[in-house]
Amino acid sequence: MGDRSATFGFKDVDAAEKPGLVRGVFDRVAGRYDLMNDLMSAGVHRIWKDMAAARLNPQPGETIVDCAGGTGDMANRFARMARAAQLRRGGQDARVVVVDYNAEMVAAGVKRGGEPEVAWAVGDAQRLPLRDGEADAYVISFGLRNVTDIPAALAEARRVLKPGGRYLCLEFSRPVTEALQKAYDAYSFKVIPQIGEWVAKDRASYQYLVESIRRFPDQPALAGMMRTAGFARVGYTNFTGGVAALHHGWAV
Repeated sequence: MGDRSATFGFKDVDAAEKPGLVRGVFDRVAGRYDLMNDLMSAGVHRIWKDMAAARLNPQPGETIVDCAGGTGDMANRFARMARAAQLRRGGQDARVVVVDYNAEMVAAGVKRGGEPEVAWAVGDAQRLPLRDGEADAYVISFGLRNVTDIPAALAEARRVLKPGGRYLCLEFSRPVTEALQKAYDAYSFKVIPQIGEWVAKDRASYQYLVESIRRFPDQPALAGMMRTAGFARVGYTNFTGGVAALHHGWAV
């Protein structure tokens, strides 16, 4: 193994290998991405995403980065919300930029179609194709645990945000009670990979996705990493008892 290692599920791999391994997972699940999220969250991810979008409160004229935006379900939410505000009080069109490392995911989103304010790019969360201070807001939903270097991704988010720009991270996290943790573990490790095998004929990808949640920093740890990256007023809101959490902060 090289000088740096990274997590890939429960395995430690050379950091240079992780992007290709993760890309392989999402190449395989791209056509069933919504199904994947339904399985991982028992369908509740749609409510979590609506709550995250409400917290973001997209506005007319804003540039919003939807990092690891997959097939664009969050980006389309943001575009519709900004347009509704625009119809009420005027202003310029919003611009929502989906950036995803996986070309298959982006292609699936483009094929599906979306709101006119949404633009698409294949790119790396650690090296975004955006200028310094270009964005009013940055959102990453169920994607941060898949990056090779989380501090680098946080620093890159801070780079592209304007001073006062909003940062939101929606991610699977740590349930707040032992009973809920045990119940979610049982569901995750016994049910999700089996359903992945039955429905998608791909047990290994779903096994990785479950394991990646367990290796991700818990709520206080991620909040500390955000502060180190230069975000202020950092906090988080637990969803469904901490099965997921919405971390938020402001660029300074």
